[in-house]
Amino acid sequence: MTSLSVRSSLRLTAFVPFRLNRLAEAVSEELALIYRARFGLEVGTWRVLATVGAERTCTAQFIAASTRMHKTRVSRAIAELLTRGLLEHGTGSRDRREQPLRLAPAGRRLYTQLVPLVLAREAQLLGCLAEAERRAFLSALAKLESHLRL
Repeated sequence: MTSLSVRSSLRLTAFVPFRLNRLAEAVSEELALIYRARFGLEVGTWRVLATVGAERTCTAQFIAASTRMHKTRVSRAIAELLTRGLLEHGTGSRDRREQPLRLAPAGRRLYTQLVPLVLAREAQLLGCLAEAERRAFLSALAKLESHLRL
């Protein structure tokens, strides 16, 4: 038996999955203020750009799995980034889902401008927590992700 009590009714604002989703959406919107205004990126294109930039090269399947975005949304974001000259295809498979992607030179320049801005915003966000709270929060996130096999 766990130490958590089972409630007989649901109060949505106290429901942890709802709170996590609401928090994630709020943080995502905060970050979007940075990359939308300055770089013309939406959430999906930002996630694809950030994933490819961090990995140096990856496939659409990898992006969908690691970001938990629907494959259609990933495909649209990739198409937009290709059109804008921020992303390019690497050499590889004929299957578009397995074709490697990498940042084009313009995408690499954008990525190197954007990363310090979003990392600074992350630091500001976590700055409301004391050091021990921040460590505990990050540890709890890691445990939940592990439990859910993310």
